[in-house]
Amino acid sequence: MRTAPSGRPSLEEEAVSGSRGTHKPDPATARLAGWIEPVVGEAGYDLEELVVTPAGRRSVVRVVIDRDQGVTLDDIAEISRAVSEVLDANDDGMGRTPYVLEVTSPGVDRPLTDPRHWRRNLGRLVSVTVGSDELTGRITAVEDSGVDLAVEARSKPGAKKRPPTPRHVPWAELGAGRVQVEFGRAEPDDASGERVPDDDEAISSGGGQ
Repeated sequence: MRTAPSGRPSLEEEAVSGSRGTHKPDPATARLAGWIEPVVGEAGYDLEELVVTPAGRRSVVRVVIDRDQGVTLDDIAEISRAVSEVLDANDDGMGRTPYVLEVTSPGVDRPLTDPRHWRRNLGRLVSVTVGSDELTGRITAVEDSGVDLAVEARSKPGAKKRPPTPRHVPWAELGAGRVQVEFGRAEPDDASGERVPDDDEAISSGGGQ
């Protein structure tokens, strides 16, 4: 088993977010992102997040990917193999410590912050802040100028439900959205009928010595 050289600082939990870019990772995590993001991009996916977390003598490298067509279990396995290869080829990036790689797709609790996030959730019910208003509505269209929502009217319990109101929200006014879980609503599967993995179903693989 490899151990970190004496005096090397441990990897603190850091995140590289492909959606916001507001968090500056430490140099070690940024170096990993520099190797991993091209591999993910060349395969046709977006690197949504990279998180490195110390776990005893190992580090957990968590890679979150997504794309417009969705992500299947086969896709997760493919990216896991590709990322493992690049990490093993550049083992200095982990400080010569063993690691566990987890590759997954975003969960429904991931905030919608970029146009691609809204586009990939077309048809879903979301909650979002628009100015001082808290809205709940279904995404009906995603355009260059903003998002079209069918906003649900607020009504008292037991009152007759009113039809939703169409509203176009420019990007500049749109806050981070959250997908609302709808019980009884079928979740999309891939064309083969294989259930799409969510954020709690990462495929893990070990690395290092």
